[in-house]
This record gives sequence, structure tokens and C-alpha cells, in this order.
Amino acid sequence: MAGSFFVDPATVAVAQPTKNGDGTRPHVAVVTGAAGWLGQNLVRALVGTRDRIRVLVRTDTDAALLELLDRAVDPVVGDLLDPVVVDRLFDGVAGASVFHLAGVIHPAARVRELYDVNVGGTQLVLDRARRAGAGRLVHVSSNSPFGANARPTDRFTETSPYHPYLAYGRSKMEAEQLVFRTHGRGDLEATIVRAPWFYGPFQPERQTTWFAAVRRGRFPLVGDGTQQRSMAFSANLVDGLLRAEVAAAAPGRAWWIADAEPYELRHVIATVRAALAAEGLPVSGGQPRLPRLAGVVAERVDRTLQSTGRYSRLSTCSAS
Repeated sequence: MAGSFFVDPATVAVAQPTKNGDGTRPHVAVVTGAAGWLGQNLVRALVGTRDRIRVLVRTDTDAALLELLDRAVDPVVGDLLDPVVVDRLFDGVAGASVFHLAGVIHPAARVRELYDVNVGGTQLVLDRARRAGAGRLVHVSSNSPFGANARPTDRFTETSPYHPYLAYGRSKMEAEQLVFRTHGRGDLEATIVRAPWFYGPFQPERQTTWFAAVRRGRFPLVGDGTQQRSMAFSANLVDGLLRAEVAAAAPGRAWWIADAEPYELRHVIATVRAALAAEGLPVSGGQPRLPRLAGVVAERVDRTLQSTGRYSRLSTCSAS
């Protein structure tokens, strides 16, 4: 996005965990999006702490990858939007914690997919978790429902109003609203963790492609590169998810998990280049720049295309 996004570290969740009636966390966890970037980190953190980890993945290859981690991992293969698949996911998991990570950031071609998966999929998970008698649901959201800060000194807090960025931001906003309504009706105990840009192991191909572009000096900065971004290490996000699972203050609220201070985009890119060089990879090229107007134009083109139902990535950064 063209503007800056950062959160107030004073508002990041630090509530102390509570315990279940038997003095432990639930013995069963359910994870959607388990083969994704954050999902793989979470499943690895759950291994050794749960008797069963029921995971939703899209392919048999993903299932085999996670099954190798531990005998407790119990994959369900299929589509989040298939009610039969989601019924299997929630079969026999009464009392389980549910971590809903599945979502679409960059659809193949149509904006509709964002709403189908991020909103419709969330509604299906909430419904089936309620029917199954699951315990607390932790929903992973994003910074995109809140757009960009108006001034460099501004900070998002837990009570900041929605100002969604393009269709992805609107879809994640609507998903949050579903979670809040479900909790408010007393249907299911639920909480939300809002993740900013994150970094860490098991990154997807799109992130590897971005690193390659930065390494070769082909990723342009828009303007002077002083736009700020909040970021988080994936392991810290996982710690936040596990704390949200049990913290007494968590239900019915949303929490930011982020590093203590935001980073200027130019410093992010410089750090990535330095880290790649330290790993012995060739780093070439300079730092191409585009005028800030180019970012404004790209965003307007995106808005126009998305208003017709088509999706493009002109103004979206692949590091998000």
C-alpha cells in the first residue's frame, strides 16, 4: 500500500494465561490453513503439547508434509468452502481450541474469491465449531481492515476504527465482524489476533520471489522509502496466538501482535539485502525508485479494476 501502517506497542496483548478446569490447555487443537506460512509455524509449536492436532490442508502433499512432524497431526484434505470437508474437520473435537488461519490474500483473478474464502469460509468455520462444541476460537486477521495511518506519528490501537484497504481489507473486516457477532451472541468464545507483515521460516513462493527481486535490485521503492511498516517475527506471532488461546482478557476482543517499533521500508529492503549477502548470496543492482505519484496511480488502477470484480497486484507488495 502507498501509506504507512504501524501499531501502538503499548496496546499489544500481554494478558497472562489462564488454565482450563483440569489445569491444562485443551488436549486437541484444530488448525485451518495449516500448510500456510504461519500455519506451519503454529503446527510445529503445537507438536508435543497436544494429544491431537486436527489440520485442514488443500492437498495430499501438504498432508504428508505435516504428518511427518508427529503422530498427533491428523490431516483433513479438502476445500475450506466444502461443508462436508469442514464437517470432517470438526468431527469429535468437543472442547478443542480452534485456530482459524486459512484465507486468501492474492486471488487468482477475481475479487469474489476474497469474499468467498475470507468471509464465507470464516462463517462456515464459526458455524461448525459452534456445532461441535469447540472451545475458544482464535481468528487471524490483518492490518488491511485499517488501511494506512494518516500521519507518521499516528498509531493504530485495539479501538481504532475500520478503514479497509481495497477488497482484501474489506473481506478481512467482514470476517472480523462475523467473529465479533458470534462471540457477542454467546454462540462461541472467540478472539482475534491482527497480524502485520511478518517474516520467518516456511515462507511461501511469493516471498521467495520478493527476496529474489530485492537481491537483484529489481524491487523499486515508491517515493523516498520512508513509509513505515509494523512487522512481526512468525515465532512471536505464534506465541501471541497461543496466549490468545488461554488469556482471560482475550475473548470478545482483538489484539495486535507486532515488533515494538515500526520500520521504514527503505531500511527493510537494506536489511534484507545485507542478510542475503551475509548468507553468501550474490547481491546486485542498486535501489530503483519510482515517484510517489506512481504508487497513487497504481492504487487508483487497482480500485478501478476491483470495482469491476477483477484483481491485480499493481499496488500490493508481495511482502505483505
